[in-house]
Amino acid sequence: MSKSDLFEKLGQFFMIGFKGKEPSPEFLEFLSEEKIGGVILFEENCAGYDVLKENINKIKASYRGMTPLIAVDQEGGRVCRIKGMPAEYQAPSYYASGNMLEKFEEDYAHSALYMESAGISLNLAPVADIFLDEDNDCLRGRCFGNTAEEVSAFVEKSVEVAHRSGLLCCLKHFPCLGSADTDPHLAVPVVAIDEPTWLSREMIPFMSGVEKGADFVMTTHLLMPEIDDKIVTGSEIVINKLLREQIGFEGPVITDALDMEGAAELGEPGERAVKAFNAGHDILLFGQDFEDTVEAFDHFVRACRDGEIPEERIVYAQQRISGIKLKLDSNVIQ
Repeated sequence: MSKSDLFEKLGQFFMIGFKGKEPSPEFLEFLSEEKIGGVILFEENCAGYDVLKENINKIKASYRGMTPLIAVDQEGGRVCRIKGMPAEYQAPSYYASGNMLEKFEEDYAHSALYMESAGISLNLAPVADIFLDEDNDCLRGRCFGNTAEEVSAFVEKSVEVAHRSGLLCCLKHFPCLGSADTDPHLAVPVVAIDEPTWLSREMIPFMSGVEKGADFVMTTHLLMPEIDDKIVTGSEIVINKLLREQIGFEGPVITDALDMEGAAELGEPGERAVKAFNAGHDILLFGQDFEDTVEAFDHFVRACRDGEIPEERIVYAQQRISGIKLKLDSNVIQ
């Protein structure tokens, strides 16, 4: 592969959001010109089925034959970007509290079919964290229990339902956010967990989801000082050793939003993107700040052309993303 071919589709490594009820012409042009890999939708972009579907159709039309990922956070409970029945369903903790696996399957199936019919291809769920700290307001209500066994059962069912409905799915927040008492939207949580503890507890639901066929894994902005002195977002040890080697996950790894305060120690938006990518992430997630996104993208492209990012790293990430896009194009999500 020539360098020009290699650098032609660097936008495939980005997933970005937009402000407002509908995407602006400037946003749509950026998607088209830079071949951006996907779009994440927020609540204001999903104001009713007709608006949601129209926005998705506009986004897809801007790609001129390419296949974008259309993603949303529809976890259940307070993290439901699409409001109202049947898309909105109860919080994970609700189903876990009564061990209502069949009820969860029924409710989530309705939501997943709604999402797929509107044109969404990826639900950024399930949460595979174990809820271990009562002071963890970030994950309150968002976890399927406080033991690995409880969470694993619901994670497996979530992956199964998503695939049956034609959706891709994503396990989060790797390697563990359930023990944190700080919200990574606001600062970097520090979790004092060593590798043996992680292997015997937090790893289990992620392993269960991967074995069930989960398509993506999302990391979180977290520091585990007993494993690495870098935050997870910039940690090759966490991505390559814990996720790739210990769990054996071969699919794309996506960052949590790089405009969160928890990622700030990696530098400006562009620096965050480069460090996260070099650590082993394949998709770089940005929220609704279009200026930050463009700045980060331009910095990333320069870093690739200047050799700051190894060509081998680019090739591997492109191969993983191509594999996912092939699933979408071939309608073989399973």
